Amino acid sequence: MSKPLTKTQLVAALADQMGSDKKTAAAALDAVAAVITREVAAGGAVTLPGIAKVFCRARPERMVRNPATGEQLSKPADKTVKVTIAKALKDSVNG
Repeated sequence: MSKPLTKTQLVAALADQMGSDKKTAAAALDAVAAVITREVAAGGAVTLPGIAKVFCRARPERMVRNPATGEQLSKPADKTVKVTIAKALKDSVNG
């Protein structure tokens, strides 16, 4: 398994794929990240066609265990970010 791309490597790959400079590619990547963050934080969902769907899900109040003491605690309701991988990406990895 190879190492994941760093942001610098991803920006360079995007710039090469887009046929533009790294500054433009970095601005595009930052804009996409900002839009996804804003939409998911507001409770919405963002679909990246052919890649994944990113969405916010509410979790109910639940009982958890402190691993150090074994004590049962009540954890209040909260939200979490979920990512569902698109079938096209799964198929390209497995096929």
